[in-house]
Amino acid sequence: MVDTKYDVVIVGGGAAGLSGALTLGRARRKVLVVDAGRPRNAPAQGVHTFLTREGVPPHELLAIGREEVTGYGGEIVTGTVVAAERLGGEEPGPFRVTLADGSTVVAERLLLATGLVDELPDVPGLAERWGKDVLHCPYCHGWEVRDRAIGVLSTGPLGVHQALLWRQWSERVTFFLHDGPRPDDEQREKLAARGVTVVEERVAGLENGEGGLTGVRLDGGRVVACEALAVGTRLSVRADLLPGLGLETAELVMAGHVIGTHVPADATGATGVPGVWVAGNAVNVTDQVIAAAAGGVRAGAAINADLIEQETRRAVAARRAAGHDPKNQHGHGHGHGHSGFEVPEGVTAEEFWDGRYGEQDRIWSGAPNVALVREVTGLPPGRALDLGCGEGADAVWLAQRGWRVTAADISQVALDRAAEEAERAGVADRIEWRRHDLATSFPDGSYDLVSASYLHSPVQLPREEVLRKAAAAVVPGGTLLITGHLGWPSWMEQPPVEVAFPTPGDVLDAVELTGPGWEVLTCEEFTRERSAPDGTPGTHADYVIRARRRP
Repeated sequence: MVDTKYDVVIVGGGAAGLSGALTLGRARRKVLVVDAGRPRNAPAQGVHTFLTREGVPPHELLAIGREEVTGYGGEIVTGTVVAAERLGGEEPGPFRVTLADGSTVVAERLLLATGLVDELPDVPGLAERWGKDVLHCPYCHGWEVRDRAIGVLSTGPLGVHQALLWRQWSERVTFFLHDGPRPDDEQREKLAARGVTVVEERVAGLENGEGGLTGVRLDGGRVVACEALAVGTRLSVRADLLPGLGLETAELVMAGHVIGTHVPADATGATGVPGVWVAGNAVNVTDQVIAAAAGGVRAGAAINADLIEQETRRAVAARRAAGHDPKNQHGHGHGHGHSGFEVPEGVTAEEFWDGRYGEQDRIWSGAPNVALVREVTGLPPGRALDLGCGEGADAVWLAQRGWRVTAADISQVALDRAAEEAERAGVADRIEWRRHDLATSFPDGSYDLVSASYLHSPVQLPREEVLRKAAAAVVPGGTLLITGHLGWPSWMEQPPVEVAFPTPGDVLDAVELTGPGWEVLTCEEFTRERSAPDGTPGTHADYVIRARRRP
């Protein structure tokens, strides 16, 4: 399956998520919003204290927001994200996001705007009236129930605070202690001074009429008249995706009491996991709609700035790789088997290869390796692993011949280009692209064919260790194919003498292919024609090893 690539995937399409998407879309970023379509404020009749949108129904506000986001090129899909994971490498991203329908997308950055869940008190009839006349925030709903008989259900230590708060909107406030802690003498004096009636008895349920809530029924059977009931819910962040990203929730404390959980983040929404931001109620459970929207804007701007930093690093690496290193304008460099590029100090392997592929629209010829074609033709197709797949020519060729291919490379730039080529070739559904720095990670699984083609790099790479892992990934009866360079290309007039290229015999010994577990079918050297960077004809001496793992 080909993972469509985005700059940013936003999980959650509420005010925070859409505001982040709008900010990023206006910054010319490729953005996808995945929205499950279950906004927390869906039961409410209107959104309040949102300047210029006062009283607008929640669904209308979101519809306007979606239209604005798509107007700047943002994409919105209805769905549920079931998993998110970082793909590896030295950059903060990329991340693979999996939806409930099995589809996957890849993003350089993630913004989690998943909101929270209100954990309601276990009172019969309460959940059915939630968002209508069972309310939680006086700033959101107080005006609409002003001067009515308002009940406040105590659910914790902040009950007295809530009762006194709601008293601002009505003189007829009843404080039901229910299961909450009993007020002390000072608190009771405050309640009495403000004319708040205190009911000690436990609440048994709600009474409803044709127009809505009419009263609160107590354990003893008495019904207290009540047209609106305020409750303090426990506010818990939606945390399903957090473990896969290495994130944890933390308790949120107000006035010394735990009121719920949230995802810790800095002022911009950046979490402790590089590349992952949060906005809205996921980070601040008390945010109203307008504050959640503002958080989305802040996070979107911070994400764009972070991506600019990454893209600038890659551009610098590409410029230096092309011979513009200000520290060494005249050096020959320590090139790898395909070219003679110098790796500037401080440039990581990932930055180098992303920069190298970023120099041009295509680096290699687009044709599969001649040794692969010769050695694999005739083998029955099965599962193949292509290590160092680059722009994907080998993987596409294999897929066209019926192989199911896992293709790995350190460069996301190369993988994106390879995925596009697979789409054009009509074999996208037969190739899985994975980002791996083989110096630190290796694709899992077992394969009928493992191909390790030209694993030479100017950046430190434990090549022998990688090749041993490649051999271990071959199933009994399967094939290991190793191709490599025997030396520098013919146009290198003064190649670095300190760089040594292993012979085929060296490789056989290092990978232990001469033992009883393997049958070496091909081990030979060959010379192929290659054009120099200036276009003049040249040659390169290579070798190929094909070994079969004995059943």
